[in-house]
Amino acid sequence: MIEDLAPRQVWEALMSNPDAALCDVRTNAEWSFVGVPDLTQTGKQPVLVQWQIYPTMQPNPKFLEALAAAKLEHSDHIYFICRSGARSMAAAMAAKAAGYKHVYNVKDGFEGPQDARGHRGNVGGWKAEGLPWKQG
Repeated sequence: MIEDLAPRQVWEALMSNPDAALCDVRTNAEWSFVGVPDLTQTGKQPVLVQWQIYPTMQPNPKFLEALAAAKLEHSDHIYFICRSGARSMAAAMAAKAAGYKHVYNVKDGFEGPQDARGHRGNVGGWKAEGLPWKQG
């Protein structure tokens, strides 16, 4: 079972645990056009590894290799984030199956669910919680 944690809990873990990392598994287009978490205050950078490859959205066959290349250790606490929490849950499950011991899903992801007008970023998730982020 992968634990869902609220974005604020993840932020606190990133601030306090030197072995904590945020792995953003969205696509390169999302990183460029929607933005990425800004971890400057934590002294860290988000690890950017696509779970699916844009624009075909095929699974990334080198996902686990990319985690290793990013120097993520099997003992690290890794928090996976995507747009709304679905892809990141799948990525966390794959990482756990590959031997990463402490993996978590960021509840509601970076943008959260759609609001009544069909817009993201207002109801839940990293942006709606007012956590730091920046746009390409």
